[in-house]
Amino acid sequence: MKLYGSTTSPYVRRIRIILASTEHEFLNLQIFSGEDRALLASRNPTLKVPCLEDDGQMLFDSRIIYNYLADKLDLDGLTWEEENQLTLIDAANDSFVQMMLLKRSDFDITQDRMYFRLQNERIEAVLTTLSEQLDAGGFSGWTYPEICLYSMVDWVLFRELHNMRDYPQLLEFHEKHHHRIEVTATDPRS
Repeated sequence: MKLYGSTTSPYVRRIRIILASTEHEFLNLQIFSGEDRALLASRNPTLKVPCLEDDGQMLFDSRIIYNYLADKLDLDGLTWEEENQLTLIDAANDSFVQMMLLKRSDFDITQDRMYFRLQNERIEAVLTTLSEQLDAGGFSGWTYPEICLYSMVDWVLFRELHNMRDYPQLLEFHEKHHHRIEVTATDPRS
């Protein structure tokens, strides 16, 4: 098994955590330029990470990769509730990625523009909903949805993308899992 990605991607980190005790090769790519960009393009036409190569098959998305690994490694499949949780996490994560890329492309994302407003509105709605789910006892284990939530929150904190003080439930959740061995082994700050 070969996992293509970058150490800083929250989507890649999810899969790295899932594969922590499974033999695999991790190719840490510089995904925006050079030979690594060409390698990524040759493996994944979406030009996104992660992608997983196994037995001659290429899988292009973290959720699809998880479902494949769940089947192959006899992990728990996702319930409909968990699929909905992942949709929330992925929506906020995607908006954070878009805003970060725009900022790195020298756009002033503080301007009152529809695109920026929509991304920020989505982020706030999702973070509020995830906080409410935590208050109601959700995300109480350490399965794929919790791993995805942790990876997103940690990435937001790492990249300083959002002031998380208004979401103490998310910060508490982050602190609860911060010292797990698979979390520290995949920390993008290392």
